[in-house]
Amino acid sequence: MNQVNLSIPLDRDGEEPIYRQLIRHIRMQIESGNLAAGVRLPASRDLARQLNISRISVVNAYAELRSQGFLSAHAGRGTFVAGDTATTPASNGHHAPNIEETPTTPDRSIREMMRLGRKPGVISFSHGSLSSDFFPVHHLRDALNMVLDRDGAKALGYEPPEGYGPLRAAVRDYVSALGIRCSSDQVLVTGGAQQGLDLVVQALLTEGEVIVTENPTYLGIIDTARTRRVQIHGIDMDSEGIRLDHLENFIIDNNPKLIYVMPTFHNPTGAVMPLHRRRQLLNLANDYKVPILEDGVYHEFRFEGENEPPLKALDDTGIVIHVSAFTKMMLPGLRIGYVITDPRHYERLVRVKQAADVATPGLNQRAIHILLERGVLAQQLERNNRELRRRRDVAIEAAKRYLPPGSRWNSPEGGMYLWVQLPKSGPNAAELYITAVHMGVAYAIGNVFYTNGCGSYRIRLNYSTHGPAEIEEGFKRLGRAWRELACDYADIDKSMLL
Repeated sequence: MNQVNLSIPLDRDGEEPIYRQLIRHIRMQIESGNLAAGVRLPASRDLARQLNISRISVVNAYAELRSQGFLSAHAGRGTFVAGDTATTPASNGHHAPNIEETPTTPDRSIREMMRLGRKPGVISFSHGSLSSDFFPVHHLRDALNMVLDRDGAKALGYEPPEGYGPLRAAVRDYVSALGIRCSSDQVLVTGGAQQGLDLVVQALLTEGEVIVTENPTYLGIIDTARTRRVQIHGIDMDSEGIRLDHLENFIIDNNPKLIYVMPTFHNPTGAVMPLHRRRQLLNLANDYKVPILEDGVYHEFRFEGENEPPLKALDDTGIVIHVSAFTKMMLPGLRIGYVITDPRHYERLVRVKQAADVATPGLNQRAIHILLERGVLAQQLERNNRELRRRRDVAIEAAKRYLPPGSRWNSPEGGMYLWVQLPKSGPNAAELYITAVHMGVAYAIGNVFYTNGCGSYRIRLNYSTHGPAEIEEGFKRLGRAWRELACDYADIDKSMLL
């Protein structure tokens, strides 16, 4: 079958996205009979070059037209006009969601991932929290009832901006088991760890100043930096975390005001910084007098291997500001986190906190305090980590079976994520995403975690969000989506499509 040359007039200055114009014009030509059933369309790369547009616009248009039944893809052969455009394609055992919009740029991708991942029928690995079956609902119900019975309306009023006193004392006692030595007067209760990060950035930096971090890094710190109009620069990582030689050179040349790191079960890579590098990082920060913002939200999500102490536990000078949360491991919607810091920063952080939201809701603080006092957190962590290990094992086996040949991934000893490198001979993560969602699976696109837009062939998969059967099915759909889209790539090894 000969390949057709498409003539598509595009309005490059109009409001309609380019990929939507492609969909409309190709569909019109199919419905009018100008493109007959069985005609092979140009490869996405060739059509993008012909029209002088982004390849992802063509990829997204082809994916949408396939989902509508107008096109079909055949491994090793290309993309064709479907034989019967009056019907939609087979469901492959599941119902694909109806998608009205598709992400076309990395800047929009995180919002689109969250929105599309909630569509009925999609197995989403894109989220950054545990699934609801990990949550101790009955324990929370008991704690809330106890608070209301004991404290009545007082529990519904404002707490001090620094937090509910008994909870701050409980945090002090809790982190002492991790090796962190502090007083309750150094504990600030926050609306989750994300607010803690934001408060530190507001308190320590002014517009235009610089944060330096790992690259890739937690998306929340990138968003915080951009929202607060401070610069953020990523330093390459190796298997042990941030490269300290590169970090020192950057500090000398750029005078950053803050170093942000997630040393234990780093999001998204799952890396754990070993003890010797933690000490080296502390020495470097002290030498140049640059505070470290330590994100410890995954520190206790370890299900195998040996624990490393938090940076704050090794800190003898007060250079480390430690941020973490209880809700990440138990009840994300309650939004209870904390900051532990040296007195030199504490009062400033309290003022910024008070200006932000007056105080963290008292009912939530009091309920978490009871859960801590009753030992529910420790029990829940033990249960959660057993289940996380089981789901990690299922995910790795599913990756071996279904992800395309040449894919690579980590084998984390804790945390919630597989960090996957797709083969560069096929579609990148953004190009694959729409086809994957049409197949009923979603993931986090890797380049949103980079400060410089790298990582286009990386994806993050949260294996905690589903049970074993759904993990298996989701990885199967992801592999099928890659193979369907990869058939349009001229340089692909056809054996990878089998």
